[in-house]
Amino acid sequence: MSLAIELQAPTAEDGMSVYELVQNCPPLDTNSAYCNLLQCSHFADTSVAAALHGDDGESQLVGFISGYILPGKPDTLFIWQVAVSDKARGQGLASKMIQHILQRPNCAQVRFIETTITESNGASWALFERAAKSLNTELNRSVMFEKQQHFKGEHDTEMLVRIGPFSR
Repeated sequence: MSLAIELQAPTAEDGMSVYELVQNCPPLDTNSAYCNLLQCSHFADTSVAAALHGDDGESQLVGFISGYILPGKPDTLFIWQVAVSDKARGQGLASKMIQHILQRPNCAQVRFIETTITESNGASWALFERAAKSLNTELNRSVMFEKQQHFKGEHDTEMLVRIGPFSR
């Protein structure tokens, strides 16, 4: 079944819905509601909200990607977090959201995508491997934040994933 989902830049009003969505998408790290509010306002041009519209005219946030252009690297989009609710999984929504961001005018210079993923997050690895394939480029990985050195053993090692270069 295909769902009627609209992709758009998030607004500040989406902040609490993003917070709730991320809480319901383990193994994602939950940020503060204020952090999600800032993602939706400060990084709206490089983030995306996916809203499922019901027959009653109400909409529900079912997907969100937060991202930003890396300071000092105008050709690199860093994807901070990808969240898709249970009801919208299996539709390729996360891939569509990445493409939606890349098609925006403010991403015209982007030739690389970076993100971090823990080794155990199979869904994220599959998503970014598909992204590299669809962009006809390679995916490279290296340690960015190590479990003991950076997290004092409290969080798994975050691997830096770099996709690119690519052109559109």
